[in-house]
Amino acid sequence: MTERYEVVVVGGGAAGLSAALVLGRARRHTLVVDAGEPRNAPAAHMQGYLSRDGMAPAEFLAVGREEIARYGVELVRDRAVDATRDAAGEFDVTLAGGRTVHARQLVVATGLKDELPPVAGVAERYGRDVLHCPYCHGWEVRDRAFGVLATTPMSVHQALMVSQWSKDVTLFLHTVAAGELTDDDRRRLAAAGVAVVPGDVAELVVTDDRLTGVALADGTAYHREVLFVAPRPVPRNGLLQGLGAELRETPFGAYPVIDERGLTTVPGLWAAGNASGFAEQVVNAASRGYRAGAAINGELLFADLDAAAGV
Repeated sequence: MTERYEVVVVGGGAAGLSAALVLGRARRHTLVVDAGEPRNAPAAHMQGYLSRDGMAPAEFLAVGREEIARYGVELVRDRAVDATRDAAGEFDVTLAGGRTVHARQLVVATGLKDELPPVAGVAERYGRDVLHCPYCHGWEVRDRAFGVLATTPMSVHQALMVSQWSKDVTLFLHTVAAGELTDDDRRRLAAAGVAVVPGDVAELVVTDDRLTGVALADGTAYHREVLFVAPRPVPRNGLLQGLGAELRETPFGAYPVIDERGLTTVPGLWAAGNASGFAEQVVNAASRGYRAGAAINGELLFADLDAAAGV
């Protein structure tokens, strides 16, 4: 038997929980489907979220789950593997555990997955002393010896950004040829005091469970204490694609075309958090979820009023 809800939220991170909180407080019968794969799981703390600065991501999510439960929102630990839209414009969502749930409105907040550069040691130390976002972690590692692993010419921008947090920065060109750097790149790197090292990076040097260096393929090693990388973001957009939402291609993957509230090009289908864009950090994702939740409540309210009035 298909269980019916007014709203199903797929994704139990900041965006999904925020949408669910608003909907629960609006007395909407809501289900959150959480596969338990938050993007920031490798990080010990999250920063830059006013009043929650330094909070562990797992603690943040645990508090969020407690809050939505107060308002009758249900949460199931499962994965949404398929979704279809019926003749009435509503949604049937199939879960990996075998359940099928029905929703008048569907929120996709499935986020994205970071694919790390295939350099020995990077995956093992990611979220500790291998980092990607200076706004998330720069303060905590300030004034240490930074390295930046270049995987595209855009890595120059990352090296210039992290120089705000340390004046000891080395850009390892790795898979980027020196000739790919523009004259402006070279001028800016020099102005920022960023050293540039050509050659492939073979592995990270770790001593007593701390990053202590970066080793090139030719055997040369450079002392570094922190390494910034640029993971390749892979949006988890399978449900959106399957339901026919229009996607836009970006340098960081394909994301849905949405309006300012988060509504996709498919009526009743919403996207929030990193499912809607690459740069939605926790505070932004929560804001996106809140906005979508409020908009969905309005959509449902006026649809019911119009139906009752025979409009």
